[in-house]
Amino acid sequence: MYKSLGEFIDRLERADELIRIGTPVSSELEIAEITDRIVKSEGGGKALLFENTDKGFPVLTNLYGSERRMAMALGVERLEDISERLDALIGTVTSPKENFVDKLRLLPLLGEVSQWFPRKKKGAGACQQVVLEGEEAKLSLLPILKCWPHDGGRFVTLPMVHTVDPNSGIRNVGMYRMQVFDDYTTGMHWHRHKTGARHYEAYKAQGKRMPVSVAIGGDPVYAYSATAPVPDNIDEYLLAGLLRGKPVKLVKCVTNDIYVPEDCDFVIEGYVDTSEDKVLEGDFGDHTGFYSLKDYYPKFHVTAITHRRDAVYPATIVGVPPQEDAYIAMATERIFLAPIRLVMQPEVEDMTMPSAGTQHNITIISMRQLYERQASKVALGLWGAGQMMFNKYLLLTPASTNVRSPKELAALLRNCDLRKSLIRSEGIYDVLDHATSTCGFGGKVALDLTNVAEREQKGAFKRELLPEGVVADTTLLEEWSTLLLFADNDLEIDLEKVAEGANCNFVAIFDKRAKGLTAEELLWLGAANTEPKRDITLCGATLVVDARAKRGEGAPVRWPNVVVSDDSTIAKVDSRWKEYGLGEFVESLSLRYRSLLLSDGAEW
Repeated sequence: MYKSLGEFIDRLERADELIRIGTPVSSELEIAEITDRIVKSEGGGKALLFENTDKGFPVLTNLYGSERRMAMALGVERLEDISERLDALIGTVTSPKENFVDKLRLLPLLGEVSQWFPRKKKGAGACQQVVLEGEEAKLSLLPILKCWPHDGGRFVTLPMVHTVDPNSGIRNVGMYRMQVFDDYTTGMHWHRHKTGARHYEAYKAQGKRMPVSVAIGGDPVYAYSATAPVPDNIDEYLLAGLLRGKPVKLVKCVTNDIYVPEDCDFVIEGYVDTSEDKVLEGDFGDHTGFYSLKDYYPKFHVTAITHRRDAVYPATIVGVPPQEDAYIAMATERIFLAPIRLVMQPEVEDMTMPSAGTQHNITIISMRQLYERQASKVALGLWGAGQMMFNKYLLLTPASTNVRSPKELAALLRNCDLRKSLIRSEGIYDVLDHATSTCGFGGKVALDLTNVAEREQKGAFKRELLPEGVVADTTLLEEWSTLLLFADNDLEIDLEKVAEGANCNFVAIFDKRAKGLTAEELLWLGAANTEPKRDITLCGATLVVDARAKRGEGAPVRWPNVVVSDDSTIAKVDSRWKEYGLGEFVESLSLRYRSLLLSDGAEW
């Protein structure tokens, strides 16, 4: 694997997966707008190395932004290589051992596993070639990006946040965004369900100050491991060691006792004072495609910044999908499929999380069915397991289904009987979900498509049954048995009458602002804007989905805006495009989503 982020950059360049941009660029909005255009290009575009920033350090973006680069970051030719390796490993460990000789054959494997555990190194690491402490340790020295016009400030977007459980001493490495407040403090965006938040509460209960160290850069497998759904109390650097095939070497920080990878590019050391009041953090243009709105989170205090002499600052941009995080999710699908089978649901054959679902909203599973309604058991089991608890919409298909084939999925959805297929539940949501009126909790829907048989299609669409003011789009009616409707968000609609006239399996109602978006974009918008318990209604054999923005009784008090660039940033990047050396001009995708804006700020 890679000895440094610089080595990975060299590898990208040799593979023609990198563009160097030598023209001066601003870390405020400009880098993000350029990256957003490139990552939405066919296949995810190329990684971008901005060599001439306003802060001195180069900035690397879109490093994980294609299937090929994601595989390169994890040191394999194909992402499937990892899942095949894990399948073989788990098969070896769990297969019956007939005799003592068979058991002895496991010893080399145990020796290999022991090589994956992280190791502490004495002395300083490459990440400590330059040490800044006290007043010298200024966050303004780093090219921390402001990504979107209504962001509350600059945010560290690829941090590996190291904390230690004060009771067990077990380390956690998580990825929690950090808003810069001033030179010496940031927010620490620990969601209530995350391990970092649990460590914070443990320190608070003991009345102790909490040491925290944030690593940035290094071998790209580190940042991936920080995002991975590793079981609680399992060291993320054990996963990193498995993926690298060698241990992660750790060094002790300068101003606290936390250990970080010795080869990373930057380390921001400090603490959280658990006796302090939480501080207002946000707004932030998030991976959901919407702003996550202001809320209260702990404050992180900087005590030191250390870095390599040749440090490169990596950052990721999130916003309306597809974004770089879609390829990170793709790797997670492959890597964690074998453990899902082993520990949770042995029936599962394959899974995918389409980018339109922004990781949490939509998951498609293929499964072996051995008994009637087994899909219900699988759905409820997955909704109670790890980060799958955040899932909102789940499709369960037969084992033979290619879960990445729109044609196969369309056939199942077109022929299903929703009176038999619908599975409803309630459970935990990601706190970033804006459609629920109860933060972090809401309805869930699964469709059991495991026993779908081809059947006669319904009658013709009766346009005359639509209420006045509703615009119909029938482009998905034949293939997907789905009618799209567009109406003002405050228009009351008789859902039973609409379902009667639709004569199809699904009706999706959107704001008129959404007319003109592609089917993929509408899938993203519909999944994000709905809470199944409130917005999904079964009318006879037709499922009606109200995906319009909504506030008030039974709906959220606050509703966020879609994330888009401002006019001045778009114009700036347009005018400088040839200077960047990025090839053929790419128009800002933000222009497509302007019609969805409900106000002039982050919040409606």
